[in-house]
Formats: sequence, C-alpha cells, structure tokens
Amino acid sequence: MIVITFLGTVSGIPTLDRNHPAIALEHYTRKREIFLFDCGEGTQKQLMKAGISFMQISKIFITHWHADHFAGLIPMIQTMNLEKRKKPLIIYGPEAEKFVSNILDLGYFGVRFPIEARNVDFEGSEIKKIDEGEEYEVYSIPAYHTVPAVAYCFKEKDKWNIDEKKLEQLGLKRGPWLRKLKKDGQYQLKDRLVRIEDVGYVKKGLKIVYSGDTKPHKNILDISKDADLLIHDGTFLEEDVAGKYHSDVKKAAELAKQAGVKQLVLTHISRRYTDTKELEEQAKKVFDNVVIAKDLMKIVLKN
Repeated sequence: MIVITFLGTVSGIPTLDRNHPAIALEHYTRKREIFLFDCGEGTQKQLMKAGISFMQISKIFITHWHADHFAGLIPMIQTMNLEKRKKPLIIYGPEAEKFVSNILDLGYFGVRFPIEARNVDFEGSEIKKIDEGEEYEVYSIPAYHTVPAVAYCFKEKDKWNIDEKKLEQLGLKRGPWLRKLKKDGQYQLKDRLVRIEDVGYVKKGLKIVYSGDTKPHKNILDISKDADLLIHDGTFLEEDVAGKYHSDVKKAAELAKQAGVKQLVLTHISRRYTDTKELEEQAKKVFDNVVIAKDLMKIVLKN
C-alpha cells in the first residue's frame, strides 16, 4: 500500500490555503518507509498537521532548486538536529552536492547526523535508476523548466504471487518452501523441481510519477507510461505564453491520456485560482480521472 499526502500545492507564492510544494509518500510493505518529494517553506509544520513524522523520513527528492521547492529543508534539518536525529538522511536532486553543501553552511548550527547529497542527471532523455530498496526502485528523467529540473518515478518491484489453482492442479500443498521458491525462482521438492512460473503469476508493482515544474514534454510522457498515478504541474488554466515553463491543465491532461495513466492529480496551482472548479472541468474534457490537489489531501493506492 502507498499513501500520498499533498503537503503543499501552490505555485510560487503561498496563500492562506496553499503551502509551497511538498509531497510525502508512505510505502507500506514489511515495514513503513517515508519519502519526501520537494520540501517547500512550511513543510515540517504541514507534516505535523498530516500526522507524519519528519524524523522518519529517510530520503528527500528535490525536483529543482527554486526556493519554493527546497526552502523547507533549512528549518527541517535544524529541527531534526535539535531532536537528536542519528539516522542518515539522503537528499537527491540536480546539482544536489552543491546546493546541500550551501544549505549546511548557512547559520551557526552543526549537524550531528549524516546527510548525503546525491546528484541527479538533468540533461538528456534517459530514464535512470537513482535509488533502490528491497521492494522499490526510484527513477528520474530531466524535465523542461527554466533551471535544471527532473521528474521522479517511484516504482514498486513486481512480485511473484502463488496461484492456488495451479498448486492444486499439481497436487502441491502450501508450506515454508514457497518462500524459498519466490526468492530463488525454483525449489527441489523431494523428487520434483518446481519453478516459480509453474505455480505463480506476476503481480505488477504500483507506479507513481511526479513531474515537478515542467512544460509538457516527451520525457515526462516516457517516464509516465502506464503509471497508476501521475502528479503533474497544472499551474495554469491557459497555455503558458509568458515562458515560465509550466503546464496548463489541458496539456497535462493530454499527456496523461497519451501515457495511459490510471489517475492524474494536478498540483502547483497558481494563486490566481481561488476556485479550481474550472481547472478541473477543462482537464476533464480531455482526461476523466483527474483531481486538482489540495493541501493535506491524501490518496491511497493498493494493489
């Protein structure tokens, strides 16, 4: 199960109802892991409101270094330090080593826990795996913005599940041996070699893509193919003619449709839209399963 919490959903300047961009992703398998995508001003307070512990965040993925997407790192790292954090924190992003180093040089505070910055490629069109856990992988691809920027994909690993009918047909019974079969792909059961494909089927892992700030772009289309959830820049109702390199809701919806995603959430909403009804209506003319994000909105994905 994956729980997505939209901590901040505004573009550029915060409002009373919308904070700067940040998205928490809670991944529930054998253990619960918390990841943060972007960390705008006020993120730690939004996490408190959402009931999510910032102390449990293990990795942060910054899409680009505009202040509305990273300024929350400064106070949150200091709070982690005051709370005597010992657990390492990994921060990903384009040119992450340079920017994280600059952040840690600000002010008179010494960090007493390990912080590692990992650079993410921001040029080209290749989808690259940048992180991996026991049950998930994280990919990135360059986005199309005014500064170096990337999009991220969180993908659960596919798993083999046991088909009870296949077991029955082969006259086999459940037991601890199935755990070994899943791990190794085959198991010698007395005089019979059982292969995982004989008794199992592949269960596809959930896939979530976050575009960050971007104009609609082939790179985002490529990384979003068949995603269960696409979280896309939906800054404007009209096409971006001012060259700010953001998306309008119709173009974002067209991309979601081409990519074959199951659900689209539009975020990074300009403060000019105090009522988002028209944004949603225009997007739905192109792609039906779309929602305009609100602060503290949660989406639960199950497989």
